[in-house]
Amino acid sequence: MLYPTELRGRAADMVRRTPVRDSSGEGKAGEEWCEPGAEHVTMSAHHQVTMDQLFRFPSAVRRDPAVERWMRDHDGPLGAIAQHWFDVLRGCGDDVRELLHDGHPTACVGEAAFGYVNAFRAHVNVGFFRGAELADPSGLLEGNGKLMRHVKLSPERDIDAAALKQLIQTAYLDMRARLAAK
Repeated sequence: MLYPTELRGRAADMVRRTPVRDSSGEGKAGEEWCEPGAEHVTMSAHHQVTMDQLFRFPSAVRRDPAVERWMRDHDGPLGAIAQHWFDVLRGCGDDVRELLHDGHPTACVGEAAFGYVNAFRAHVNVGFFRGAELADPSGLLEGNGKLMRHVKLSPERDIDAAALKQLIQTAYLDMRARLAAK
């Protein structure tokens, strides 16, 4: 799949970086990573970046057992934070689907990703695939990527929960509007 120059780098950022073949000839067919300046990105059948820059996951389902396992494996205070906010993402609408992408729970409107959670050693991120384009009157969003932004959470850090819920709802409605415009 060929991408215009302005999309090439962003698509590579969003693709799982797995070489098709390593030096021993082993590897996963159908997946390839993109070095800066490369001409194309090949993705697995589960992932698709379209020219409209929506990150699509045709394999997203209503409840993914892999997401449930991730939640069980991430216990403790950070796991509780991740579980709470992923439940908020899940609760946005009947059309929300999910999957485990790049090792963390991802929420989609249908198959178009709009948010995710990820737990680290000292914090949890609630992230948004089109976060750079979201209104953020409370200034919660962090990051400087072309499209993605996140909110960093930890037990020691106070957060405006109502503002984060509104941000999640805004991301969900934004993705629904983008899909309806197609």
